Amino acid sequence: MRAYEKRPIARTDLDAILEAARWTGSAKNRQDWSFIVIQDPEQLERVAGCGDFTDPIRNSAATIVIVAEPGGYEFDSGRLAQNIMLAASALGVVSCPITLHRQQDAEQVLGVGDGRTCRYAIALGYPAPGAAPSKFGGRKPLDELVHWERY
Repeated sequence: MRAYEKRPIARTDLDAILEAARWTGSAKNRQDWSFIVIQDPEQLERVAGCGDFTDPIRNSAATIVIVAEPGGYEFDSGRLAQNIMLAASALGVVSCPITLHRQQDAEQVLGVGDGRTCRYAIALGYPAPGAAPSKFGGRKPLDELVHWERY
C-alpha cells in the first residue's frame, strides 16, 4: 500500500511492530541487524532521495530502515522485513517495502558506518481513505506454484 493518512502511527503500534521485528529468526540467532525509525518529514525526504520509486517513504507516517550489522545476511533482512510488514498489518498499519538503490548515500544520510549497510526500508502508515491496494496485489493459485517430488 502506498497511500497513507496524514497522521502519526501510535507509539503503542510502532512499539509492537518493532517488538515483532526483534523476535525475527536469524542465522545462528545472531540477530545481525538494527533499525532506524524515521518520522521527521525532512529526514524522510532525505532518505527517499537515496532510492528510486520512493514516494511511499515521502508519504509515510514512519519508515523503518533495516541496518545490516557486519556479518549479517540479506536473507535475514528479508525475514525481518516480512515480520515488520505482517505485524503492521495485524495492527491496521499498511506498509510498502523499499530498496535504497544508492546505498552509500543512505548510509551517509543515516550516519551508518563501520561495516554496516542499509539497503532496505519499510514505509508505514494508516491506510488513506479509499486507497486501493497495490496493482501488484493478489496471489497465484497454489497449483501454479507447487511441484511435488520434481519440477
